[in-house]
Amino acid sequence: MKEGIKKRMDELVDLINFHNLMYYVENNPVITDREYDLLFSELAELEAAYPGHRRKDSPIRKVGGEPLDGFKSVDHAIPMLSIDNTYSKEELFAFDERIKKAAGISGGIEYVVELKYDGVAVSVSYNNGLLERGASRGDGRRGDDITVNIKTIRTLPLVIGYKKPIEVRGEIYMRKDDFVRLNAERKKNGLPLFANPRNATAGSLKNLDSATVSSRNLQVFVYQYLGEETCRTHWEALKFMKEAGLPVNPHNAVARNISEVVSFCDSWRTGKSSLPYNIDGLVVKVNSLELRNKLGSTNRAPRWTVAYKFPSEQATTKLLEVKVQVGRTGILTPVAMLDPVELGGTTVSRATLHNFEEISRLSLKVGDRVLIEKGGEVIPKVVKNIPEYRDGSEKEIISPAECPVCGSKVKKYDGEVAVRCPNISCPAQVKERIIHFSSRNAMDIEGLGEKWVSLLVDMGMLSDYGDIYYLHKDKLAGIEGMAEKSASNLIESIIKSRNRPLSRLIFGLGIRHVGSRTSEILAEKFGSLESLSAADMETISSIYEIGPVAAESIKSFFSIEKNMSVIKKLEKAGVKTTGEAEVKKGVRSLEGLSFVITGTLENYTRAGVTELILKNGGRVSGSLSAGTDFLVSGRDPGSKLEKAKKLQVRILGEKELEDMTRGNDGFPERG
Repeated sequence: MKEGIKKRMDELVDLINFHNLMYYVENNPVITDREYDLLFSELAELEAAYPGHRRKDSPIRKVGGEPLDGFKSVDHAIPMLSIDNTYSKEELFAFDERIKKAAGISGGIEYVVELKYDGVAVSVSYNNGLLERGASRGDGRRGDDITVNIKTIRTLPLVIGYKKPIEVRGEIYMRKDDFVRLNAERKKNGLPLFANPRNATAGSLKNLDSATVSSRNLQVFVYQYLGEETCRTHWEALKFMKEAGLPVNPHNAVARNISEVVSFCDSWRTGKSSLPYNIDGLVVKVNSLELRNKLGSTNRAPRWTVAYKFPSEQATTKLLEVKVQVGRTGILTPVAMLDPVELGGTTVSRATLHNFEEISRLSLKVGDRVLIEKGGEVIPKVVKNIPEYRDGSEKEIISPAECPVCGSKVKKYDGEVAVRCPNISCPAQVKERIIHFSSRNAMDIEGLGEKWVSLLVDMGMLSDYGDIYYLHKDKLAGIEGMAEKSASNLIESIIKSRNRPLSRLIFGLGIRHVGSRTSEILAEKFGSLESLSAADMETISSIYEIGPVAAESIKSFFSIEKNMSVIKKLEKAGVKTTGEAEVKKGVRSLEGLSFVITGTLENYTRAGVTELILKNGGRVSGSLSAGTDFLVSGRDPGSKLEKAKKLQVRILGEKELEDMTRGNDGFPERG
């Protein structure tokens, strides 16, 4: 009797997983919704009666569990890089020429072309065939652990037919019909509507209640397998993932040359409307994994892939109002508030106007009929007004003489088109500076987002980012909406942030023209905030990659008494304002070298050794080829070690790697 029940439960799991694949991935359902619901209900009843027979890959497990208190940050062993964009056929041909030149090839390059989903990137790890972890892209180096939420995705298997550890990357998205259904429910319940499916997907994944996430019916396609050394081409890797039971898009194609790529892109410019989900272009990838490894990556993006974005979409609507926002550097930015209009599957109600000179150039007035465009930008822009629609009721748009937040008289500096509020104590600037300081790329203070920063500034508890380190749990817990546990978690995160690297602190200060890379250079050169603040213009501007504009901005920042008093406040609170000498010694010592990591290391996590290599100018890849310079090997290295020996790739232990970062040129022999 029980054997028959177990057999039936297994049949139901396999049937439901198959029908999920046919409906969501293949877009080819073979049973009705009613028939599907009957199968699902039968399995749910059997699992409730016989929980001991419940399978680990049961679709019933995807309905969500207990709400979470928050998301943990996790490191990506191999960074999740961005992809460079192209917007025309000419740019695609130029990309192909760059590949040929770098590879020394005169004939056609074989590519794989994939749909570019308008969703949210995710990394998923399996171990012994079981789904182990899911992480958001985050800043590319670190993301949020969203394992509980991705387990609710019906098309993502909890168990795959491959037992070795494996990491895949893909895109989580929401179907068009599910997006319409979700917004209809939210409208009925008086809740704010999501702007588009991508926005709804991102918002869903941030939800701490996995049952709510499950109800959103999110989907996923995987497109990258980290471990492709078992394959020769990306096409083989896609086939491998599909055979393992992972959801691979059926519309991928191999192109023998760039002309076939262009033809494939052209076919989808009109064909995209037939899809049940949104795409905003296609992704073109070199098929050969060996050639990919040779081409490598920049700090931002791989050289072997590019995204082809569909041409801009346009619509006309009415300009209802112009609102002025104040940023962290005091710049006043005009934003067009529009009569809502559909544009590329998105409801648009606002657009950027950049600055007040742009308003003059476009001769815009409130009440104008305007043409808006959405191309490569996330936020649509106003392209022009349509004067034929004017009836005389339109109103001039005046550049403000005073800051709309604090009332200070605005200034316009020589050589700038921007209008600025000069008051560094302006509440709008204070909020934006604190938000920037707390952000993931800076001091990474979890729990101190835009909502709480705004409230704490308005309550007088924060007047600058130095005040963050003087917040008390008891006072925070007394704020409406801030539970005691949330207050404790925030204080713990603040305490942890005291020991962030010097480069992150410099970036967090929000100095104009100083981004994350410039912050790293300054930290390496000066070693402390004290040395940096005392440096003269000539010393700063003489540093490679730092020009006179950035140097002047740096010097100006440290000459302001208010800024120095905030830095003293940080120092008094125990925030680390010095760097590590050891890091500076090895700067760029691995420039141009490629590394693959395997096995378990003694003194480093996978993310830690990756960071060590990247900081010293090296590249880290997940796939091993004849073009790989070094394999960093730890305990239980698996097949990569044997393959490295066959390919005569030089093998390192972690001590040898450390010696290289200290400038020791005694590189091991190949093999």
